[in-house]
Amino acid sequence: MNQARPFEPPMPEPLAFFLTWPTYGSWLPGDERGWVEYRGGWKPPDPTLKKAATARMTEDACVLTHEQRIIAEQTIRDHCVIRGWELFAVSCRSNHVHVVVAANIPPKEVCRQFKSWCTRRLKEHQASSDSRTSKPRQNWWAERASKRFLNDEASLESAVIYTSEAQDRKDRDH
Repeated sequence: MNQARPFEPPMPEPLAFFLTWPTYGSWLPGDERGWVEYRGGWKPPDPTLKKAATARMTEDACVLTHEQRIIAEQTIRDHCVIRGWELFAVSCRSNHVHVVVAANIPPKEVCRQFKSWCTRRLKEHQASSDSRTSKPRQNWWAERASKRFLNDEASLESAVIYTSEAQDRKDRDH
């Protein structure tokens, strides 16, 4: 039996997206901090699962240097200018990136483009630096990302403050 649904007004277009993605291997399924299962929500730590995820890794976890963080942030800024997107805030940490951006395409594609261009620029930097002592990194980012819709000014302001200020108040990544 097909029931009629009461009228629901359409959701307003989001003001922006709050995107967050970790570096490769820095937050694996089973992680001791808890973890997010794709379409399954928040999950508690699971040491056996983390061990299995670690065994599948093809290289060490990615920890970005200060210089690499600057490259990633500038790449995101440059890409926003090229695409005509409004960048509200960006913060690249040693093991994750936060971006608050307004774009005219779905957040999944925005994130894909950021990760792709950051990878390209980081690989160029890696090739130009003296990396004879280490194997060139292939994997920079985790497969997925958190993509939150910011539908009102208060949410947008909170995401910008969190990205721009709160990260440094955590006494991490100095």
